[in-house]
Amino acid sequence: MFERDQRFHYAFWARVPTQRLRNAEEILRRLGMKPGEALNMLLAQIELRQGLPFDVTTQPPRLLTAEQQASAWTDAYGAY
Repeated sequence: MFERDQRFHYAFWARVPTQRLRNAEEILRRLGMKPGEALNMLLAQIELRQGLPFDVTTQPPRLLTAEQQASAWTDAYGAY
């Protein structure tokens, strides 16, 4: 999975579905990034958080009530 490379610490290989990689590469291109840069950012976040930077769960996300959505909007963007 890892191979030593003189320019970098390690080169990384992973098996991913072709279409998923193409879709991700297009999104990253629009962001001005390469897949390796995104992977490095993910690994840095895992290191900082000592875990994944997103929830991994089998439970569906809880939907907010209209009042909770309004409160979250006001907290994030201020009153309108």
